[in-house]
Amino acid sequence: MSGPTDEVAFEYMVLSRHHYLSPADARPQGSRLDRSAYILLSRIRMQGPMSIGELSDAFGLDASTLNRQTAAMTRAGLVERIPDPAGGLARKFRSTEEGDRRLDEDRAAHAHALDLVMADWPAEDVRTFAAFLRRFNSGIERLDGRPWPRP
Repeated sequence: MSGPTDEVAFEYMVLSRHHYLSPADARPQGSRLDRSAYILLSRIRMQGPMSIGELSDAFGLDASTLNRQTAAMTRAGLVERIPDPAGGLARKFRSTEEGDRRLDEDRAAHAHALDLVMADWPAEDVRTFAAFLRRFNSGIERLDGRPWPRP
């Protein structure tokens, strides 16, 4: 490795192999949502009800992919279709009470898994890591043109 970004690239590759933290493959104990539901529910919670078009713009995915994902989430009782609260023509998806409950449970499971990984870290190191991770994600979002809403 020849430079700091090479080190980041290597550690990012190593991080991506850890199934322990990945909602895509093996989820932490207590996590029940699949990756797409976890991410879509998180976005809908942050932004409010969203149409297929808005979800497509937010994620850079085609409508057919999102139609499949939201249909599965609707069947599971995680989201429901509602008229546009602003009076627009497109129907929107909002999280149900069940969707909110399961998202909260999964977030708690992921936070617990990270608590175990960083159990011997000082709180200030965890905050610093979170700040750097947010900065890293924000850089990706800037290049991609799809910022993620944050609290």
